[in-house]
Amino acid sequence: MIPDKQTIIEAHERIKSYISHTPVMTSQSINERVGCSVFFKCENFQKVGAFKARGAMNAALSLTTEERAKGIATHSSGNHAQAIARAAKILGTKSYIVMPRTAPEIKKRGVKGYGGEIFECEPTLQAREATLAEVISKTGATEIHPFNNYDVIAGQATAAKELFEEVGQLDVIMTPVGGGGLLSGTALGAKYFSPNTIVIAGEPAGSDDAYRSLKSGKIEQAQSNTIADGLLTSLGDKTFPIIQQNVKEIITVTDDQIIDALRLVWERMKIIIEPSCAVPLAALLKEKERFAGKRVGIILSGGNVDLERVLKLMVGI
Repeated sequence: MIPDKQTIIEAHERIKSYISHTPVMTSQSINERVGCSVFFKCENFQKVGAFKARGAMNAALSLTTEERAKGIATHSSGNHAQAIARAAKILGTKSYIVMPRTAPEIKKRGVKGYGGEIFECEPTLQAREATLAEVISKTGATEIHPFNNYDVIAGQATAAKELFEEVGQLDVIMTPVGGGGLLSGTALGAKYFSPNTIVIAGEPAGSDDAYRSLKSGKIEQAQSNTIADGLLTSLGDKTFPIIQQNVKEIITVTDDQIIDALRLVWERMKIIIEPSCAVPLAALLKEKERFAGKRVGIILSGGNVDLERVLKLMVGI
């Protein structure tokens, strides 16, 4: 069942001792650049370096004792993988993580650091799902899907809840979109805690399946031609209806625009964010005239950067 307001409140209470209440930051120079007031919810400072700690922890804590004992499993390119491995370690159980062989090394190291067992596969959704099915068949572990899970969505909604509680009314709230867990959770958070706030997402043009899905009215398949490695998955049958009903628009941006936004945050705010995280700011920069004078919240989704890869792209090596 789609999480209601009380479910999100209960999720927040359930996970609050296991997550960080991340800061909200502002930048006068960025505000001047975009012509509006931007409030950045810094989930790059979250446990495991990403908002994924929220949904993974809520879903893991919602399992039965018997389910926990057999371990938890998932497929992920990195941040959810680390979040599940961390949740399993906290609960004293095992985690089995299917990751594409192309996943950033920093994220693989993070999973191993929390004691997760990695199973590598080809970088396609079909390969991920097939490998995960094999792992679950062998281990009896319970799958916690990276986004298509209502407990995960409720956990992700707590970031927006915290943002609204801290800064009050916003005209717009923005997130990136891949599988839609953060976006659907944020959309529900806005609906319940700030109903006049418009929800807009940013998405890479090289993986614009969510944009196309909203246009066509059905789930379109993801492409994989973008620097934003955390956004290479298609929407799920749980996230898509929430997004259809509660998200006003998805703005697509090029990799060059993502890199410009990434550089802006690094240089002006002196904090590290990953490419996927920069996508909503890139969307704001692309269409800044429409946001003029508004109060805009952006959830900075994570900060797990493959520095070698990103720096090469930024300097054109």
